[in-house]
Amino acid sequence: MALSEIDRNLLDRCLGRKPGAWEDFVDRFLGLVVHVINHSAMARSIRLAPEDREDVCAEVFLAIIKDDFAVLRHFRGQSSLATYLTVVARRVVVHELLRRKAPARLTPAHAMAGAELPSADEDAEQRVSDRDEVAKLLEELEGREAEVVRLYHLEGKSYQEISSAIGMPENSVGPLLSRAREKMRHRSERTST
Repeated sequence: MALSEIDRNLLDRCLGRKPGAWEDFVDRFLGLVVHVINHSAMARSIRLAPEDREDVCAEVFLAIIKDDFAVLRHFRGQSSLATYLTVVARRVVVHELLRRKAPARLTPAHAMAGAELPSADEDAEQRVSDRDEVAKLLEELEGREAEVVRLYHLEGKSYQEISSAIGMPENSVGPLLSRAREKMRHRSERTST
C-alpha cells in the first residue's frame, strides 16, 4: 500500500516543523504504537505495568524525533506510513523490553496470573521462570529442548523468532517448550526436597 495523501501531508508538516504537526502525528499513531507494545510484550510473556507501557511508548516517539526526525526523513514512501512505523516501533519496543526485562517491574505474565497464594505447581513454575534457575536447570535438557528454553527464557525470543532460528515449525515451539518446562519443574522439585 502506497503512502496516503493524509500521511504525506502529515509527514511534510512534521518535517517542516509546522505548529501542531507533532501533536497530530502522535494522535494518529499512538494506538498503533500501543498495539505494537502490547503484542510484543505478550509474545514474550511479559506483563507491563501501565507506567512501563507509557515509558516504552515514550521511547518509541523519542526514537522517531531523534536526530531531527531522522526516522521520518529516512522513510522512502514505498509502503504506508503505518507499516513503516510498525517496523520502527517493534524494533524499539523489543529493545526496550529486553533492556527492562531484568528489573522486577516486568514480570512474566504467568507469575502474575492466578490466585494470590500460589499452589505448589505455580510456585515451582515461578522458580523455573527465574533466570538463574533456568540457566542451572538447562543442564538437565539436551538438544532442541535446551535451545528452545535458552532462546525463550534467557534471550526473550518470540515463538516466531525461535522457529526461524532453529528451523522448526512455529506451532511446534510451544509444545516443546512445555515439555522442557515440565522436565525442569520436576528437576526443581527434586532438588528443593
